[in-house]
Amino acid sequence: MDEILTRRCFDLARLGTGKVRPNPLVGSVLLFNNTIIGEGYHQRYGQAHAEVNCLNSVSPADRDKIADSQLYVSLEPCCFHGNTPACTDLILNNKIKKVHIGTLDATPQVAGKGRDILIKKGITVSTHKATAQADWLVRFRNCLVTKNRPYIILKYAVSKDGFMGLPDRPIWLTNPVSKRLVHKWRSESAAILVGTNTALIDNPALTNRLFYGDSPLRVVLDRQHRIPADYQLKNDQHPTWIISETPPEKIDFQQTHYKKIPFDKELLPQLLQELYEAKKDSLIVEGGAALLGSFIKAGLWDEARIFHTQKILGKGILAPELEQAQERQRYWVGNDEVVISERVGECADRRSMPST
Repeated sequence: MDEILTRRCFDLARLGTGKVRPNPLVGSVLLFNNTIIGEGYHQRYGQAHAEVNCLNSVSPADRDKIADSQLYVSLEPCCFHGNTPACTDLILNNKIKKVHIGTLDATPQVAGKGRDILIKKGITVSTHKATAQADWLVRFRNCLVTKNRPYIILKYAVSKDGFMGLPDRPIWLTNPVSKRLVHKWRSESAAILVGTNTALIDNPALTNRLFYGDSPLRVVLDRQHRIPADYQLKNDQHPTWIISETPPEKIDFQQTHYKKIPFDKELLPQLLQELYEAKKDSLIVEGGAALLGSFIKAGLWDEARIFHTQKILGKGILAPELEQAQERQRYWVGNDEVVISERVGECADRRSMPST
C-alpha cells in the first residue's frame, strides 16, 4: 500500500511538468483508514505546494479526519518560508502524526532539515523503496541546486550506418511521431541550445508546436553574426539568447537578448553560469556533432536521448561517441529506437529509471 500511494504521488507530481520550474515536481496524498481523502500537487511556480493543495482538497465532511490520517509526499516537505510558507509548519499545525516521503530534498535550505523537524516534534517519518524513482522525478532541481548549473540533455538522431547528417544541407532522419516526442521534451525543458552551423543549415524554430505546454528559452551560438536577420531564431517571437563575442550596439528586439561571452575554453562554463543565474534548471543540446562533442569532451552532460533510425546515408557527419555512459532505457517509437543513457557520476540517479 505504501509503495502504491507513493507512486500515486509521482503521477500527481508529473501534472506540474513545465509549470513549476525551477521548483521540483511534487505530489501528495492523504490517507485515512485505507481511504484517500485528499490529493494535490505543486501546480505552478510561486503558488501553493503539493501538501497545501492536498489538504485543501479534503472535503468539509472529512476535515476532522486530517489529524488521524497519513500524509504521503513524493519529496521531503520544505522547512523555510520562500514564496509560500513552510510545509513542515502546515503538517504540525494540522497535527498529522505520520508522514511518508519519497526522497529528501537536495535544496540546501532543506536537505534533511524538514524531515528532522518533523521527527523532533514526534511525527513518524518514513521513506520507501521508490526513492530512486523519486530522485529521478526531481533530477533537474537536484542538479541545479547541487551543481549550480542546469541538467544537460544531449539529443540527436543517428542513421543506421552511424551518421547524423550531410554537410551543408538539412536532412530529417526520424519519423513524425518521434518529432512529436521531441516537442514534448521541449515542453518539459527550460532551455534549448544549437550552434551556428545547425542554425544556418536547418533554420530551426526550436519551439514546442506539436505538444502542449510552453516553449523553452532558445539559445544559439553566433560568434560572428552569421545568422541572417530573417531566420526563425531571430524572429523575436519567443524568448531567445544569442551568444556572441561582440553584441550589436543597437538592438530592436523585445524577447531576444545578446549575451557577450568569449568563444574560448570558458564558453560552456560561462554559458551554463548564465543559465544557472537565470534559474534555468534544464538544457537540451540539440546542435550538430561539433557542439555535442564539445559538451561530451568537457564532461558536461547528464543524459543523452538518441534516436537510432532505419535510414542509411552512406556518408556524412559521424555521430559523436558518448563517454562514461550507462544505458538506462530503450524503446521504439514507430520504426525509430530511442536509447536513453546517463553519464555515470553526474546528477541523475543511478539506480532506476521509470518506464515511458
